[in-house]
Amino acid sequence: MQELVIYAIVFALLIGHCLLAGKMYRVVHEDNSLSIKEKNDWKLKALIFPGYFWFQYRKTKS
Repeated sequence: MQELVIYAIVFALLIGHCLLAGKMYRVVHEDNSLSIKEKNDWKLKALIFPGYFWFQYRKTKS
């Protein structure tokens, strides 16, 4: 039973990671002020730590 709980938590974290990375991908892709290189850089960062870099991206845009 404990193993099932651990798998459920890992699965929830993975889904959250994917959803936040997808959201950041969409926002970065629609930003016309960025060059292709900058867009690719932000998208790569979104794959690694989407939560942290989402807030970093928002700071640079405000």
